[in-house]
Amino acid sequence: MLKKKIIALLLAGFMLSEISPVATFAFGNKSNSKAVKKVSISKSHKQRAKNDAFKYEYINYNWWNQYNDSILTGYIDRAIKNNYDLKNATIAVDEYYQAVKIQFANELPSATVGFSPAFVKNPNVTNTDWMFATPAFANYELDLFLKNHDKTKAVKKQYEGSLQDERAAYISIASAVGTTYFNIVKLDKMIELQEEIVSDRKLIYDLMLARNKEGLTSTADTVKANKAYIAGDTDLTEYKKQRSKLLNQLCVLIGENPNNADKITRINYDELNFSGIIPTEISSDIISERPDYIKAERMVEKAGIDVRVAKKEFLPTLNITGVALFLSNNFTSAWSTKGALAALAGGAILPLFTGGRRIANLKLKKDTYERVLNNYYQTNLTAIQEINDALVTIKLDEQKYADIQKQAQLEREDFNYSQNKYEQGVISKLDLTQVKENVLFTDKAVVNDKINCLVNYIGLYKAVGSKL
Repeated sequence: MLKKKIIALLLAGFMLSEISPVATFAFGNKSNSKAVKKVSISKSHKQRAKNDAFKYEYINYNWWNQYNDSILTGYIDRAIKNNYDLKNATIAVDEYYQAVKIQFANELPSATVGFSPAFVKNPNVTNTDWMFATPAFANYELDLFLKNHDKTKAVKKQYEGSLQDERAAYISIASAVGTTYFNIVKLDKMIELQEEIVSDRKLIYDLMLARNKEGLTSTADTVKANKAYIAGDTDLTEYKKQRSKLLNQLCVLIGENPNNADKITRINYDELNFSGIIPTEISSDIISERPDYIKAERMVEKAGIDVRVAKKEFLPTLNITGVALFLSNNFTSAWSTKGALAALAGGAILPLFTGGRRIANLKLKKDTYERVLNNYYQTNLTAIQEINDALVTIKLDEQKYADIQKQAQLEREDFNYSQNKYEQGVISKLDLTQVKENVLFTDKAVVNDKINCLVNYIGLYKAVGSKL
C-alpha cells in the first residue's frame, strides 16, 4: 500500500512541479576554466558601468583637442553623456551580455524544487489520506562534445560584435557633432558676408535708381540691379534657414531640446585653429582597428562556430537526471527522511529521423558562413576605399583652399587699386561698390573651403576608426 502511495505522489509531485511556482538554481565548479573566463567577461562588463573612460577612448578625445576649441569638446562631452542613440547602443551591449549569461547557464546543472499537497484514495480502499510531497529534480546535460560550450562561444562573439557597434556609434555621433558644429560656424560667417553683399547691392540699386531718374542709367540696368538685390536677400534667408536647421540638429545630437537652439554658442570663424598634423599616408594595418572590420571578423568566427555546432547536432545528447521526493502525511514532518525517495539516472538520446532538419540546418549554417565571409571581404574593400577617398579629398581640398586664398588676396589688391582710383575721382562710388562685391564673393569661397578642410579631417578620423 505504501508503495502505491509513493508512486501516486511521485507522479502527482512531478506534474504539479511543472505548473506550480518553483525555484531554479544553477551550480558550477569554480575551478572550471569556462567559469573563470565567464567571470573575466563579467568583471569587464561591470567596470563599464562604474567608469565611462571607455567612451572617451572610443572617440579618441585627445584628437578633438587639436581643434583648440573648448566649446566643441564641450558639446562632444555632452553628446557622450546625453545622446539617446548612444544610450541605446550601450543598452544593446548589456542585452548581448545577458544573452551570454543565459547561454552559459545551459552549460551548468539545473535544479528545480516544488511543494505538492495531494488528496489520495487508492483502489479497493475506502479511506483517504492527505499527503504532502516535496519533489526535487536535478538535470545536467553532459557536454562531452562541447556543443553547449560552442554555443556560448558563439553568443560571446555576438557580444564582442555589439561592443564594436557601440564604438562605431560613438565615433559616428562625435563626427556628426563636429561636422554640424563647423557648418554652423561657416554659416555664421556666410551670413555676415552675405549681409554686407545685400547692403552693397541695396546701395547699388539706390544709386542706379537715382541715375535712372536723371537719364544716366537705363531702366533695364536698374531692373537688373534690383533683381540682384532681391536674389542676394533670398540667399541670405536661405543661409539663415540652413543655420536654424543645423542648430536644431546639434541640439538633438547633444541631447538638448531644440527649443533652446538660440542658446547654442560657438567659436568665431576667425578664431578657428587646427593644430594637428594630418598624415598624407595611412598604413593598411589601420583597417584592422575599424569597428566595422573587427565586428565582421567576429561574425566570421561566430559563423564558423555555428557550423561546428550544426555538425554536433548529429551526435547523441547525454543527460544525467536526479529525482528526490519527500513524502509525509503530516505537514510538520514533510521533509523527514522516513518518506524520502531518490533516484539517479543517465541516458543518451539520438534522433534517428527529423525529416532532414539537421542536414538542412547544417547547409544553412554553411551558407551563412559563406555570406558572412563575403561581407568580411567587402568590409575590407570598403574600408580601403573610404580611407583613400578621405586622403585624396583632403589633399585636393587643401590645394583648392590654398588657390582660393591667393585669388582672394588678388581680389583684395584689385579692390585697393579701385579704392585709390575712387579717392582720386577716376571712378564712381557705384563702380567701387561693384568691385567690392567680388572681394566678398571670394571671401565666401575662402570660408567654405576652409570649413570643408576641417570637416574633411573629421571624415578621415571616422574612416580610420578614430585612430589618428
